[in-house]
Amino acid sequence: MYDLIIIGGGPAGLAAGIYAVRFGLDTLVLEKSEISGQISMSDIVENYPGFPSISGLELMEKYRTHAQEVGVKTKITEVLSVRTEGAKKIVSTDSGDLEAKTLIIATGANPKHLGVPGEKEFISKGVSYCAICDGPFFKNKTVVVVGGGNSAVTDALLLSKVAQNVYLIHRRDRLKAAKVLQDRALATPNIEFILNTLVQEIAGSREGVKKVEKVILQDLNSKESRELSTNGVFIYVGIQPNTEFVNVEKNNEGFIITNRWMETSEKGIYAAGDCRDTPIWQLVAAVRDGAIAATAANEYIESLK
Repeated sequence: MYDLIIIGGGPAGLAAGIYAVRFGLDTLVLEKSEISGQISMSDIVENYPGFPSISGLELMEKYRTHAQEVGVKTKITEVLSVRTEGAKKIVSTDSGDLEAKTLIIATGANPKHLGVPGEKEFISKGVSYCAICDGPFFKNKTVVVVGGGNSAVTDALLLSKVAQNVYLIHRRDRLKAAKVLQDRALATPNIEFILNTLVQEIAGSREGVKKVEKVILQDLNSKESRELSTNGVFIYVGIQPNTEFVNVEKNNEGFIITNRWMETSEKGIYAAGDCRDTPIWQLVAAVRDGAIAATAANEYIESLK
């Protein structure tokens, strides 16, 4: 039996692993693929302290190397379910069951996609799901924000401070965002609202350097289509946490609810990073969560002695 099993090998999971090993815990990190962490998809990371500019893949490799050097054990396997039997936690995987005294869920979340032509092709080539991460690359350029909720309007406001023009496109006739955010956006001169409109396609240069150049829009009232030139497309149509395999308290969107020690509703199970109900989905927050969760898990194990 392991002292701690960490499900998820992204920034939160590896940070937790590094801390857990330093506490002397027999720790195993489970990850379903060799390439882990949403940050691996980012071409450039510029808002992580200590690294003025680094690729997401390179940063993840640094996490992984650090974890390996301090003795964090990892296993590539997919987790199917989690259950508690007395004082132990059973993790069922596609390669068999594993047992531990404590668990940390660090499985992250994935942005929901529009599912339109060009979206996947231009990810990190103009298509983004994070204005804080990628907004600075669009200084004095034109960008499109897709969505009508708090995240979309908040990041449209953030982008308006960097980009020359921001078009906020929403498929309904009104936004879902809080009124205070809508009022701020309406008062921002370089934000333009395009409502009752769908993004049908994201298009751009496919020769040489790939880059977004335009979106194809459809007016839902007239059914007419038109092109809108843009340098970037920021998509905010929801985020899906990877938490379906574990039965702990969650919010309406499936994010795990924790206290400040990352404790879930199930004793001995903790959550860290983007899979939990958190104010921001950022690297620094995920790493902090992982450190706190490992500390709490260690204290829990000490209390069992």
